[in-house]
Amino acid sequence: MSAQNLTDGTFAAEVLQSEVPVLVDFWAPWCGPCRMMSPIVDEVSAELGDRARVVKVNVDEARATAVRYGITSIPSFAVIRGGEVQQRFSGVVPKARLLGALNPHLR
Repeated sequence: MSAQNLTDGTFAAEVLQSEVPVLVDFWAPWCGPCRMMSPIVDEVSAELGDRARVVKVNVDEARATAVRYGITSIPSFAVIRGGEVQQRFSGVVPKARLLGALNPHLR
């Protein structure tokens, strides 16, 4: 199960109103480190199944969302639960870092 791609129009419904924690990957197709992280992000999505959501936001196509969350470098990640950012970090990180950020928020 790969991560779902979101737009400015779908972000609120899919992330802010989600019943489960959400890992948001802010990325762009021209970003080499983002492309490196893409298969890892998809692995996390597959591993967590229904316990959490994993979504991708292309900062070039969803500029309003990127600005709202103050994204200044990519890849950037945010763990959002109950509509609130619980944790943020950026850069190329190991799969364990992504899972570790989500684990405290899983039921």
